[in-house]
Amino acid sequence: MYSALQLADNFLHRTLSDSYTRELAQCGNELIQKLRNAAESIINMRPGSNSSRELDQLISRAYTNLLASRSADPLQWRRLYSDASVLRSLVDLISSPPDEETAMSCVARLDHALIIAGAPGQGAQTLIQDLILTTQAEYLPREPFKYSPKPAILRTRSPSTCIPVLATASGTILRLIDPPPLSIFRRELLNRPFILTGFASDWPAMNEHPWHSTEYLRSVAGRGRVVPVEVGSDYRTDDWTQRMMSWDDFLDVLEKEPSHSQTILYMAQHNLLSQFPALREDILVPDYVFTAPQAPPTYPLYRPPSNEEELVLNAWLGPAGTVSPAHTDPFFNLYAQVVGRKTIWLAPSTSSVTEALYPYPPLSLPSDGERARNPAANLLAPSMTNTSQIDVFADQNKDKFPLFWKHAVPEALTATLEPGDVLFFPPGWWHAMRSEDMSFSVSMWF
Repeated sequence: MYSALQLADNFLHRTLSDSYTRELAQCGNELIQKLRNAAESIINMRPGSNSSRELDQLISRAYTNLLASRSADPLQWRRLYSDASVLRSLVDLISSPPDEETAMSCVARLDHALIIAGAPGQGAQTLIQDLILTTQAEYLPREPFKYSPKPAILRTRSPSTCIPVLATASGTILRLIDPPPLSIFRRELLNRPFILTGFASDWPAMNEHPWHSTEYLRSVAGRGRVVPVEVGSDYRTDDWTQRMMSWDDFLDVLEKEPSHSQTILYMAQHNLLSQFPALREDILVPDYVFTAPQAPPTYPLYRPPSNEEELVLNAWLGPAGTVSPAHTDPFFNLYAQVVGRKTIWLAPSTSSVTEALYPYPPLSLPSDGERARNPAANLLAPSMTNTSQIDVFADQNKDKFPLFWKHAVPEALTATLEPGDVLFFPPGWWHAMRSEDMSFSVSMWF
């Protein structure tokens, strides 16, 4: 597959440079040399079974060290994992024309590099995306999506469309019919939640590129893709876990009639729009996120996301009944409901409300050997994130959580987002969400 080699030419020669050795010095000379040997064998078109075996071992070793690292960002181990994954896929692609199973394995391996390691390093994400697209085009073709007013759709409505009123909230979230000017947003609305009714209705995701269409979602990803999913409806329960899953298989599950015996699968807080870049073109990021807001008086610790855009986009996709328990995030949030309905519960982050929500202890550090109890927490600033022990969507024993009813419920707000609605709320606010139907949402942290 010479097209793959052409795409990877700069990457392959960079792994042989002295600067590359210095950049990965923490991983040790032995591992770096194995990586370089594999790159050289690929350049010379002589990779063999030994290269495949050693690269598999490198990927496993990097993953183990990545998890065990005491560093806040184990960058060098992430890079070793990602680069070894690229080289391993190149070995499969150039050794002989790959069959369908091998091509699918290559795409999945490259997806792991994006999801687990974040594909750090100069041009790594672009290279991986190009390799995936090239592999799919040559070995895993799929019919392109053809827009129809009546495409095959995900089942978005539950048999009953009646949503019960929450007893745990005393007010409703402000709904705006007309989007406010940026000046009004900054001056009058920055410190309170509100809903922009139907604001996203003109997005391609709700029209010519319909996210409610399984046909479109399969087409835009291509074959062989994998995504991280949560197994279980609530990450606070003991039977909750996570796993990688085929995107096509995940969509198959969402298409089926839900049943009480069916295990709930939820793709939560995943940067799907980066993994599948075509989806990023299906949304229109509102100008509100680029207003550079100052830290609100109620949350003086606020800082924008540390990436170049100062913007983090995450996707949430799952069946009816999935729940994000009450928790806080340290960013301003615009939360767009694209498919289905979702019930929202909000409360301000005053000291009395926070105490009344009976939060779990602070997140454990990775070095403690225990995984944090809140995978939906914002790991960009984990010390600022809390999760409540209270299920705000369930009938609560007033004797068990007296402070909740005394201090949190009187301050809490609720609403149900319809497709096209966009919710805004400030950093630090407690928020919980429950999908009433099959639901596809996008959060925009800024």
